[in-house]
Amino acid sequence: MRVLLAAGGSAGHVNPALAIADKIVEVFPESEILFVGTRTGLESKLVVREGYKFTSIKAAGFQRKLSVRNIGRNAKAAYYFVTAGRASKKIIQDFNPSLVVGTGGYVTAPVLAAAAELGIKTVTHESNSLPGMATKMAAKTADRVFVSSEDTLKHLPDSEHNKKYIVTGNPLRKGFNRTGDRKASLDSLGLTGNFTILSFGGSLGANKITESVTGLLKWEQSLPNGSVNHIHAYGGNGREIFESLLAGSGIKPVKGRHIFTEYIHNMYTCMTAADLVICRAGSMTQTELKAFGRASIQIPWSGASENHQYYNALTMSKAGAAVLVKDDEISAKKLTEVVSGLYNDRLRIRLMEENAARISTPDAANVIVSEIIDLIRA
Repeated sequence: MRVLLAAGGSAGHVNPALAIADKIVEVFPESEILFVGTRTGLESKLVVREGYKFTSIKAAGFQRKLSVRNIGRNAKAAYYFVTAGRASKKIIQDFNPSLVVGTGGYVTAPVLAAAAELGIKTVTHESNSLPGMATKMAAKTADRVFVSSEDTLKHLPDSEHNKKYIVTGNPLRKGFNRTGDRKASLDSLGLTGNFTILSFGGSLGANKITESVTGLLKWEQSLPNGSVNHIHAYGGNGREIFESLLAGSGIKPVKGRHIFTEYIHNMYTCMTAADLVICRAGSMTQTELKAFGRASIQIPWSGASENHQYYNALTMSKAGAAVLVKDDEISAKKLTEVVSGLYNDRLRIRLMEENAARISTPDAANVIVSEIIDLIRA
């Protein structure tokens, strides 16, 4: 098979595309894969690092909020959409794919539109509970529309009886599952075997989460010695703020109980070790929480496009797998209140773990590739 994948913007769009590509190559080792993205996007680094061929087009997203500045941005986005369409057609004609797959981000819309015009079969995948504009555009002409949850279908037109819409969940790359040993992970991290909290706000950090976590650490310090371990990633922009907050609160990191770092490179180990995760509500973070079966407190980033993280968190909250705290409600006091309540109610944490695992979709990549094979052979 020759498959062209279009993905861009965030890891939540790029990682599902990589998972699909991995599964295609696993099933059909002779397959040829080509990714399309933007030269400046995260995809240009992630895709090349994984050894896949990558080519780029110029694309930009449309802004929904009306302002003088956004009028200019939208004019640029419209211009790019036209030029990206022409560039996409050339890439598609040169590569001659059997299928074109989009997994979200503004780069996918012109690529999938060009493929549909050329009569090539297309599929799109939406990783969020609230579908983005690219998915809504692509859904009109796509042969298959894969979505993360039943909640996603509520926001797509004519999805109730249309067989091209299929709930698959989000595909994860190999290695993310709940079979890891918690004690072994704690040992490898050099932590004691106590209640372990993992907190992070994304690669760049989230200062509101970091500020609230500092207050939480103060509460943890008041517990009997060694009761709680804490792993916190303050992000690329948060080190100075975090260290200043620690110093101001009189909190000193304790070896064997604390791991404070800019970025978590060993997420598999940290999430396996964790009893409770405090995080944003990006689609891939949620997929990992489900795969690991982890209880979480989710603080959706209010600046996410169309507030889609809120809808992601809402889906998990309704399933009894997470506690949703709105971004404008988070504070040290609020976070400590929620964490202490869960810390003193381990049964609820175990139920949240079971609920997270229950709504996990570990076979998502298999389902998607199976559908793709049927579509190509039809």
